[in-house]
Amino acid sequence: MTIPVTIPVTMSASSPPPLGRALCAMVTPFTDAGALDLDGAQRLADRLVTEGCEGLVLSGTTGESPTTTDAEKSALVRAVREAVGDRASVVAGVGTADTRHTVELALAAEKAGADGVLVVTPYYSRPPQDAVEAHFREVADASGLPVVLYDIPGRTGTRIEPETMIRLAAHPRIVAVKDCSYDFLGTQKVLARTELAYYAGCDEHILALYAVGGAGCVSTVANVVPREVRAILDAFDAGDTAEAARRQRRATRLIESMMASGLPGTVTAKGLLNALDLPAGPVRPPLRPAGREAVDGLRAAYEELTGG
Repeated sequence: MTIPVTIPVTMSASSPPPLGRALCAMVTPFTDAGALDLDGAQRLADRLVTEGCEGLVLSGTTGESPTTTDAEKSALVRAVREAVGDRASVVAGVGTADTRHTVELALAAEKAGADGVLVVTPYYSRPPQDAVEAHFREVADASGLPVVLYDIPGRTGTRIEPETMIRLAAHPRIVAVKDCSYDFLGTQKVLARTELAYYAGCDEHILALYAVGGAGCVSTVANVVPREVRAILDAFDAGDTAEAARRQRRATRLIESMMASGLPGTVTAKGLLNALDLPAGPVRPPLRPAGREAVDGLRAAYEELTGG
């Protein structure tokens, strides 16, 4: 007897996610002297979109937001918007430890042409959940842009608890989450009770989160392998779950080399991009560039995945 098989359908298959599926947490290219490299940013953005990225997230963790100025953040949005036009969404990281400053950055991003804003949990001061919720509501009220909540407690020291997420989902402009919580159960609880578009912020979770109804990913690894990241989602959407799993597994060595080697993803992404003669440049202090041994390992993992 033949048992009928139901092909899984993701949230993205039934209702397109608000900012695309395959998003890249783009590095911020600098010149050798450490200045903002807008030409390099435009060339990198164009390559990423041409090779499969449906959205670019600027000035996030990978984009070195703590060491770029407000003026540089706005200039970067304008330059990338010009480079990609309407081929991809442009999401601006605006989160800071200060609600008033975050609102100012959100308004500046809107003026510069962003399609949405990424707002990280306020860090260092470790506000309680009612204050976290109030912070996000104030930012969402301030502009007309869709808001992506950025849950990364390993860096901020404060989680956006699932119940807080569920309450925030009622706000008309809070539409998505970049999930770096490492709490898969908590994530599924929010998915089950809201319509928030959940993006995997950890590359090892791309397929796992997508398979339970996630919207896609905001990938650091996509800086160097945008086609391979996009292909994981495309295979799953085509109903070939075995191929999607194979592609996710094949990316494991590069993901580990870039995201779990003891170096920040910004450092490894820029190290590998520079080795491939792609726009990146140096990192800004206090970060330090990857050493030769680390870059050689990254290059080997990249070549294993891409075939050269």
